[in-house]
Amino acid sequence: MNPKLMLMLGAAYGFVGVAFGAFGAHALRSRLTPDQLAVWRTGVEYQFWHALALLAVGLLALSRPGPLLNAAGWSFAIGVLLFSGSLYLLTLSGVRVLGAVTPFGGLLFLVGWALLLVHAARS
Repeated sequence: MNPKLMLMLGAAYGFVGVAFGAFGAHALRSRLTPDQLAVWRTGVEYQFWHALALLAVGLLALSRPGPLLNAAGWSFAIGVLLFSGSLYLLTLSGVRVLGAVTPFGGLLFLVGWALLLVHAARS
């Protein structure tokens, strides 16, 4: 993944995170239980953190590119889709089996952070 794509994905995930946060706070508040809203907020929170991580990886890749950094970017990007996406779909649909996807996104987040750590240690 090139730095421009990482920066664009980070910005897009940040934008969508604001929109989904507002949607949850306003449109969903009267339709969901407090537990469901907490699941929605968890998806938004992790999406935001990893949007920022993608921005950081993209900026770092401008000056210190490398395959580990590239893999970290992909891990964060796909992790958001799996982790946050599954939580959003679970909350809106009520299909509990979607919760089985969430840990794979979380695992990708962990992989991304580990790859970023190794890249930083080797730089």
